[in-house]
Amino acid sequence: MLLARLAQASQEVAATSARSRKIALLAELFRDAEADDVPIVIPYLAGRLPQGRIGVGWKVLSSPVPPAAEPTLTVREVDALLTGLSKVSGAGSQAERARLVGELLGAATEEEQRFLFGLLTGEVRQGALDAVAVEGLAQATEAPPADVRRAVMLAGSLQSVAQALLVEGPAALDRFRLTVGRPVLPMLAHSASSVAEAVGKLGTCAVEEKLDGIRVQVHRDGDTVRIYTRTLDDITDRLPELTTAALELNGQRFILDGEVISFDADGRPRSFQETAGRVGSRVDVATAAEAVPVSPVFFDALSVDDHDLLDLPFAERHAELARLVPEPMRVRRTLVSGPDDLAEAERFLADTLERGHEGVVVKGLDAAYSAGRRGASWLKVKPVHTLDLVVLAAEWGHGRRTGKLSNLHLGARNPNGSFTMLGKTFKGMTDAMLTWQTERLQELAVESSGYVVTVRPELVVEIAYDGLQRSTRYPAGVTLRFARVVRYREDKRPEEADTVETLLAAHPEVRP
Repeated sequence: MLLARLAQASQEVAATSARSRKIALLAELFRDAEADDVPIVIPYLAGRLPQGRIGVGWKVLSSPVPPAAEPTLTVREVDALLTGLSKVSGAGSQAERARLVGELLGAATEEEQRFLFGLLTGEVRQGALDAVAVEGLAQATEAPPADVRRAVMLAGSLQSVAQALLVEGPAALDRFRLTVGRPVLPMLAHSASSVAEAVGKLGTCAVEEKLDGIRVQVHRDGDTVRIYTRTLDDITDRLPELTTAALELNGQRFILDGEVISFDADGRPRSFQETAGRVGSRVDVATAAEAVPVSPVFFDALSVDDHDLLDLPFAERHAELARLVPEPMRVRRTLVSGPDDLAEAERFLADTLERGHEGVVVKGLDAAYSAGRRGASWLKVKPVHTLDLVVLAAEWGHGRRTGKLSNLHLGARNPNGSFTMLGKTFKGMTDAMLTWQTERLQELAVESSGYVVTVRPELVVEIAYDGLQRSTRYPAGVTLRFARVVRYREDKRPEEADTVETLLAAHPEVRP
């Protein structure tokens, strides 16, 4: 498949808000694709590179390259070149990356260049998410959408299901089964603004602690244990404590869903960054385990003794979990009978926050496990942190944000009146906000490096964020987690912005 065909589909999907039209466009694209194109086409549509980070930043992309007159690039050629890019390292690597990027962009048409810029900078966000792609794939192959969704859920990979469907047709779906040793995509939660809202929607429900750990899926088959992350990476060798814990359970064959988290000497959760650092450690695991031991906390059972539990109500799945897993290894929870029992839910949330956890997940007792999807029966509730920060600079956008100042550089105030950068965000912006901020920030501009516009620190913006994490990249030693724009505060002066000290005082667990 030519890259031009994919770029065109991406642009058309971005231009429509109608889900039915998006599905039809993706169905047409899948009909045109070969099976070997699929592992590239699907992540590209969602704005992901199969290679992950490849070391190409704004500096490499800042030099304009004349576009090709006619499209000749195929998606597989692009993928091969980016794979080569991802392996470049050592002396002269920056120059070699620049050469390879120039070669790629020089072979691309103007439309393809725009698509590649967005893909390489992480700004392809046209709404072609996996759920819509599943519907498009079903339409393209005339397979029942529900069967395709379940196959993707059980395979843990839309790409593998798509390849099988395009080669074999709907009959290929029969071989995708829940199997111990083959991870499935986890069920995710929607957000609710309050416990009252969540309980009001779900009625009788369970309220469980929301842990700020790493999601894990634990598979045991006799004496063999495998541990997978939310993204289905096998991390068994990094977490010997989880293997030991799984082998101590009574069952011989099971799949459990939960989190791994680290606690300090007082039994309070360590920062997410410490847990993530431990889980990510591949070298000298024994020393890492001694320094930052982790514990499993399970909250769901997907399969026990070869019985597929996915379609059972949560109440029945939890009964199986309780039969298999002792209470100290299960997530703390309370049962609530509905809105009339709201006081109990509120008490549990307050107690959870006091224990150092980030909130609660409210779960309907009668719902099945919707693997790989954000189920309406799971609603997470956690306090929203907000800050009034100052815009220090902004980056020009790509893809649908071409011509707009998009990625904001955010600063907090210092005692001497200067500002310290805490991070960046391009999230939470409406089209109207993008248009307004582009005009306003250009009025405040003092310098431009081509893709970054530095501005006078006068514009205050309210930012919501989920927490802080340590970072050597920023001068305060911390950065915001999941920052997004709430609104601009033109009623506030920059000297009224929040200070670095105030921010650090509110999050002592990550203070540098």
